[in-house]
Order: sequence, then structure tokens, then C-alpha cells
Amino acid sequence: MRIFILILAFCFAQLTVAQNSFLAKQYFDDGDFDKAVVFYEKLVKENPRRSDYQTSLISCYQQLERYTDAEKQIRKNLHSDNPHPVYFIDLGHNYTLQGKDEEATKYYDLAYAQVEINPRDSYGLAYKFQGYSLLEYAAKTYTKAMQLNPALDFNFQLARIYGEQGNVDKMFFSLLNIIANDPNKMPSVIRSLDDFIMTDSENLNNIILRKQILKKAQRDPDIIWNEMLSWLFIQQKQFNSAFTQEKAIYKRSPEGSLRRLQTLANICVDESEKEIAQEIYNYIVINSPYQDNIKLYAELKSISLDLELSNNKNTEAAQKSYDILLETYGYKTNSIVLQIEYANFLAFKKNNSDEAISVLKKSLKLELNRYEEAKLKMSLADILVYNKRFNEALIYYTQIQKDLKNDILAQNARYKVAKASFYKGDFDWALAQLKVLRSSTSQLIANDAMQLSLLISDNTQQDSTKTALKKYATADLLAYQNKRTEAITALDDILKNHKGEKIEDEALLRQAELLEEEKKYEEAEFNYLKIIEFYGSGILADDAHYALGELYRNILYNTEKAKYHYEKIIYGYQDSYYFPLARKEFRKLRGDAIN
Repeated sequence: MRIFILILAFCFAQLTVAQNSFLAKQYFDDGDFDKAVVFYEKLVKENPRRSDYQTSLISCYQQLERYTDAEKQIRKNLHSDNPHPVYFIDLGHNYTLQGKDEEATKYYDLAYAQVEINPRDSYGLAYKFQGYSLLEYAAKTYTKAMQLNPALDFNFQLARIYGEQGNVDKMFFSLLNIIANDPNKMPSVIRSLDDFIMTDSENLNNIILRKQILKKAQRDPDIIWNEMLSWLFIQQKQFNSAFTQEKAIYKRSPEGSLRRLQTLANICVDESEKEIAQEIYNYIVINSPYQDNIKLYAELKSISLDLELSNNKNTEAAQKSYDILLETYGYKTNSIVLQIEYANFLAFKKNNSDEAISVLKKSLKLELNRYEEAKLKMSLADILVYNKRFNEALIYYTQIQKDLKNDILAQNARYKVAKASFYKGDFDWALAQLKVLRSSTSQLIANDAMQLSLLISDNTQQDSTKTALKKYATADLLAYQNKRTEAITALDDILKNHKGEKIEDEALLRQAELLEEEKKYEEAEFNYLKIIEFYGSGILADDAHYALGELYRNILYNTEKAKYHYEKIIYGYQDSYYFPLARKEFRKLRGDAIN
């Protein structure tokens, strides 16, 4: 019984401490320091080793201008067993608050002098200096500690301090030192640098960083400086210069470097620098020593880009290239990506869907795992849709859903079921599939599902015959079949004969996208602007603004107009799928540097 009473008393005491701590913090956070100080005095008395209570009590005294009480508590800490020298900084700060700068400096210097005695105290000292915005002292402390003990590395902390001070030169110097000491920290350094580097190569920060990297490379010709220069050139969209650095990296370290070149080529494709991308892919093909996935990927991308750059006129050359690849790699499980690409080429570029279907059905006879089989079936179903064999396509899409439940491929297959049903005019079944996909783990699929769902529901409520929607579905299928001219004409029919109906903004947007693909950029611009003018409060306004931002940035090269449309999304459409993309591009164009 006695033990039980003791345990109960202990638990009650702990509960009281917890309640007092909560109330003290609550009053402190609310700025009610008169009440907070009462609780903290009690907490410090009952828990003399809790430094957090002591710090809060001192802060309360200082907020109440009870500097003498604050000093007593600090000196008490200094005279405790094994005191930490940070208390000298606390004492100095207490004098600073009273305007006694000479006294304050004396104690700051006394704290700084402790680094000589024990460099390992330097982190706590510098951190405390930073907390009081004494950045010069903090920087001196870190620097001195590293001089005394080379095993210590405070370059990241120094970089942050120099960043706060706006001393970009020293900040870059510290960050590059981190890489020099440990190349594995390059990703962390790059994340820190990213906020200070612009796309403009003439930006002062960019110039400073480039000069510092070049100096490092001259003193120590390590491959890491080629990697850093490549990264910088990519940020500046100087892809030829980045390619030069990547070739130098490959020549010095072939292992793994082709993967870097592949990444660069992919970035070039994303940035619409397709000629440079093709040059890089060709370099990979020539220099790859093995018939591996990297080489095959580069070969396939090179064929695809050649077709795109020739506006699909080089189909015979592409056919020969595919024939050579199929002879080289064969119909095997490790070349499924080749078989899929070849089938897509036959169907979507040569309009030979029957042969494409035969290729994929042959591939399905191989020994495959579930994912390989699903990818082949997905491509086969896509081509069956192209051929208007909707029911057969739906069977394959449904099989993928059953075989890979909850997988992203299964969700994509469900979306394609909805799309195929939409093409064939079965709008109710399409809506049933789309309803499920609104909670997809893929934001892109969820966004596409919502857009298609709204398109169908908006245009079936007022028009029981669904005439305009059926026309739109036909036009969309023509676009899918690469019959862009016919699709644009079909959408024209909607715009002329269904003016003012809900379908109009959808038709304008889809037609604008097709006009862009046809390189009719001014006509596309006209459509996007029309959506904003007449449907500015509609669900497609953010699509139009983002499309215009991309068009002005990448094709028409009008930076101010691009910024205008990105900004419209940032301030008017925070829930939009395009919000993070627009914000990123807007900040790049504006030349933001986060200090």
C-alpha cells in the first residue's frame, strides 16, 4: 500500500510539472510574460538541471526588463558544476539589451576565446551567437574551430551565415569546400546553391560561382568540378556547354557516365532543345560498349526525335533503323521496350495498325512477368482504340486492372477504359470509371479524370441528344489517330454550330493544342486568349493561362507575357494542377534569389 501511495504521489507530481510547463509556454507564446515568469521560476526551482526552463525564465526577465534578475540567473548558471561557455554569450546579450555595449563585447570575446581551449564547444557557441544575430562572431567561431581542428567541418553552417549576411562570394566558397572535402555531399550543396542561381548566365551570382568552380578545377582537376560546371550550364540552359562537360566526364570515368549523358539528353527534350538531345543520344549510341538498356533507350529516342524533327517525313529511314534494332536485339523479354516502340511506330506513324497488332501479339507469347505483360497489353489496347476496335481494347485494359490491382498501371488502364468509352459514345460508362479515378494516387491521372468527367457531365445535362459532345469525341479520336487536320476541322464545326454552348471552351482548348502541334502558334494563341476573355471564370481558364505561359516562354520568346500568365495562376488558381509548375517558371523568369 505504501509503495502504491508513493507511485501515485510521483505520478501526480509529474502531472503537475507537465501542466505547469504547458501553462508557462502558453503564457510565454501569448506574450503574457508576467504570468509566464511565475511558472518558470517555479519550474527552474523544481528542475534546476533543465536548461530549457532556465533559458525561458531569462527571456521572461528580459522581456519584463528585469535585467538584474536575468543576470543573477545567468551568473548562477556560470557558477554551476561544469558550466557551458555559452552562458558568457547570454550575459553579453543581457548587457546588449541594456545598451552596455562595452560590457557585452567583453563577454562575447570571452566566449569566443573558449574555442582555443576546447574547439568542440564551438558548435554550441556559434549556434548561440547566431541565435542572437551575432553573425560575425558565429562565423569567426566556426572558422577558428576548423583551423584548430581540421576534423571539424562547419562549412554548411558558415555558408548559411554568409547567405544571411548577403555575402554570396564567401557562401559559395564554403559550399564548394564541402564538395571538395566530401563529394557525396554534392546533392545537398546543389540544393543550397539552387536558390541563388538564375537561368541568366550574366547574373552576378552565376558569374561568381562559375569563376569559383573554375579556380577549384585549376588547382585540383577533379571530375567533381566538371560535374558542377555541367550542373551550372544546365541551370543556365547552355546545353551545348553542359554536353562538353559531360563528354569530358565520360572520357575520364566511363563507368556510369553514360547514364549522366542520358539524363542530360532527357532534360534537353523537356526544354525543347531536341537537336542537342539527338546529338547526345547519338553520342551514347556510338560510345556505349554494350548492347544494354542505356544504348537501346538512346537508339529509340534518336529515331523518335528524327521523326519529330522531320515532321514524320523520315518514316522509311526510321523503318530501316527499327529493322536493324530488331535484328540486333531480337524478340526477347529484355527488348520489350523496342517491340512496343516499333508497334507504336507502325500504327501511329505508318498507319499500319494490323501489323502493329501482330507484333504485340507475338510479343505476348514470350515468358513475361506481370508488369511486362501489362505494358504489352496496354500498348496493344491503345492500338486497338486507334483502329476503332473499342470492345477488344476494353478487354485488355480490364485485364490489366485485374492483374495489377491498385497499381499506377491499373489506374492508367481504368482511365483509358473511360477514354475508349468516351470515343465510342458510351458516356455513362466513361463517367462511372472516372468517378473512381478522382482519388487516384497519381495527380496527373486524377486531374485528367476530373477534366474528362466535367466535360461529359457539363455537356449532357442541357443537351439530352449529346450532339455536341459526340462531335467533340469524334474530333478527339481523330487527334488520337494523328489526323490533326481533320480533328481541327471537326472542332471548327463545333465552334460554328454550337456557339455559346458549354462545349465551346473545351473545343477552343483542344483545337489550340492541335494547332500548336501543327506549329500554327498564332492561331493557338488566339484560341487560348479567347478562352480567357469569354470563359475567364470557367474550369479551363488555368489551362489556358498555363498554355500561354509555356507558349510565350518556349516558342514566341515573350518573357513578360509568359510571366503575366504564370502570375495569373499563382494568384488566381492556387488549387490548380499547374500552380507549382507556374510558380517555378515564374520565379525563374523573374530572376528570384532567395537569401
